[in-house]
Amino acid sequence: MAFGVRAFELALMHRMRDLNPARVEDALAEMSATRAELREAHATWTRTAYARRAPKGVGRFRMALGRPAFEGERPIGSLTCDVVRWALPYWRELEFELLVGPGGEIWNQWFVRPSGDRKVSFAGLVPWECVVADVAASFPDAAQEEGSAPHHWAVVLTHDGAAYRARFVYGLLQRVDPIR
Repeated sequence: MAFGVRAFELALMHRMRDLNPARVEDALAEMSATRAELREAHATWTRTAYARRAPKGVGRFRMALGRPAFEGERPIGSLTCDVVRWALPYWRELEFELLVGPGGEIWNQWFVRPSGDRKVSFAGLVPWECVVADVAASFPDAAQEEGSAPHHWAVVLTHDGAAYRARFVYGLLQRVDPIR
């Protein structure tokens, strides 16, 4: 399989399958993709991370995704990092964003809404339609925390007096679980 945008989308879905396997199965059907393609995309992307001759940092993403939709800078504390974003066909309203440190290392990679955060209600917390910033903007008491695996993230929030944990992979909502 030639590694390009479609393969990259499948590689992202491989990790999303950890928390939302049914949604990934639906996406595979929508894309006319197989589980074997999903596994191969993930394996290829992982191999390039460790291959001596493969591009590193942002170069690895440019190799797979081509020219970014956006390049800029963002101050974070006392540092300024580079921001690079790509539009991906499967997630039309979102872009995949890299935050790149001064030494070229990737600090973060996740989906963002390039048009700005969108306020959502609790009922609007629909998997694959919300990003971390949407939830943070919509629930003033939201507290972010690390997820349970690489590229996982969580946001704890309350609704009608009950606590919930919104779980994300690459910054994209996968599910919302009550906290008992």
